[in-house]
Amino acid sequence: MPDEQKSLLEDKSVGALLGSAAGDAIGGAVEGWTPEAIRERHGGWVTGIVGPWYDDWRNARPIAPYHKGDGHITDDTLMTHALVEVYDETRAHLDAYTIAEKLVPKMLAGKRWVPELEADALLLQRVFLAEKWLVARLHYGHIDPREAGVGNIVNCGAAMYAAPVGIANAGDPAGAYAEAIDLAGAHQSSYGREAAGVFAAAVAAAMVPEATASSAVEAALELAKDGTRHAVAAVAEVAEGLDDWEQAIPLLRKAIEPFDTVGPDYRDQSLDARRPSRTKAIEELPVALGFVLVSGGDVRQAVLGGTNYGRDADSIASMAGAVTGALSGRAGVPEEWTARIAEASKTDLVGPGRVMASVARDLRTADAERWARRTAALDALA
Repeated sequence: MPDEQKSLLEDKSVGALLGSAAGDAIGGAVEGWTPEAIRERHGGWVTGIVGPWYDDWRNARPIAPYHKGDGHITDDTLMTHALVEVYDETRAHLDAYTIAEKLVPKMLAGKRWVPELEADALLLQRVFLAEKWLVARLHYGHIDPREAGVGNIVNCGAAMYAAPVGIANAGDPAGAYAEAIDLAGAHQSSYGREAAGVFAAAVAAAMVPEATASSAVEAALELAKDGTRHAVAAVAEVAEGLDDWEQAIPLLRKAIEPFDTVGPDYRDQSLDARRPSRTKAIEELPVALGFVLVSGGDVRQAVLGGTNYGRDADSIASMAGAVTGALSGRAGVPEEWTARIAEASKTDLVGPGRVMASVARDLRTADAERWARRTAALDALA
């Protein structure tokens, strides 16, 4: 592969994971709140890194005693980086068995710096209940990895760390979709699993050199199934006529509402919340893709839209940041954000993107060799 293609691959890979981390850290500070509450708390729209919602963050919510805000990445980025480590070690396409054999042990052993806990801790100690499911089902329950996601709450848990799958399959949205669907079976079912596939496909499409916001979303939409497809289509239809994220927030929420099971009160979810369905979708991915379109692929605008949307803001902004970061490359992700986030989180945010670019190159070689063997077999058969 020519050097200039290598550098573009690395630039886009770094951009995708930088954008993802930026959206995660900035959106995490306002996760769970409404746009109105966010503006009241911060005296207007959030336009960058802000402090925690509660000054006494350790005790304000005992079930989640995390120092969100101040540039701290959350479990979205921690899980993303853990998956990068798995890719780095295997240098192969992943499946549900790899999640059981490689990712779960990383959650159980080897402490890492967890910014929200301000301590070295096990990854298991930071992730929330839907991710602890991985350990309960695969490590302790010895469930078939391909079926382990069945029974978990249906949410964005698997989708939130699927960006590396898109990079590994850069330029091949269908391949990214299939790989993410396979590995996400260990974690999620129904439209939660579907969202992982569609998100990975969007990132893979955004990695194409001449990709645009529209082409990335269109590629994802072509592969999406059931309620996820209808939700993305509904949000995209609204987003295509907008170019202002402030204006877009209530309109995107209205577009996703028929497909969202959580309900209008994010902290008091409906009785049908997070149940399997063929007609529903997670909220985060379609809305994130909506902000990708509204922003025209601009990382800053997409992240700020996802952040000020509220609700599951860190995952929405992170997914939007990953796709737009892949579109724009490293230079498109505001350095004043990433430098502060890396310092506050005590985390290398550039290295994982470089690793994934290297992994993508190795996979390209392996895929080409595999396809050559098949071509030779078919030629002989013909």
